[in-house]
Amino acid sequence: MNNEVLKALRERRSVRSFKPEQIKDEELKAVLEAGIYAPTGMGHQDPWIVAVQNPEIVAQLVRMNAKIMGTDSNPYYGAPTIVLVFASHPEKWFTSVHDGTLVLGNMMNAAYAVGLGSCWIHREREMFETEEGRQLMKRFGLPDGLIGIGSIALGYAANAIPAAKPRKADYYRIIK
Repeated sequence: MNNEVLKALRERRSVRSFKPEQIKDEELKAVLEAGIYAPTGMGHQDPWIVAVQNPEIVAQLVRMNAKIMGTDSNPYYGAPTIVLVFASHPEKWFTSVHDGTLVLGNMMNAAYAVGLGSCWIHREREMFETEEGRQLMKRFGLPDGLIGIGSIALGYAANAIPAAKPRKADYYRIIK
């Protein structure tokens, strides 16, 4: 079976080198809208999405993430937009991490569909557990009690998207 959605799901790959040019507003909104339509446990819509394009805040996020990673390199690969996803602590909403993960997945697939590159970036939970992170969350207008789930580096790919690696032969099973 073949259609545009399935083709995009097969072809999307993580991008680790971005052009400095900022993405268009309509592209960003398409990606964010895909995120808000991700499935959530019981339709609770627990996640919160924050798209950061402010260069000073992007630099702050780069520094915070690199510190946790233990590096001086840019963990967001120079992407001009960083999209953060937050959700309730799992003690408050049992599917919060899963819901936030689905939001991130939808946004990465949508990014590819509109011609953007993206890459899942980790360590947001640790970043936003710090005092600096909590202050940023307040600045973003988020409610108390949220945790960082993850983020995507988002922008125009600086290089060609690589082909998919071969999939392992026994990846799935069908039991009838």
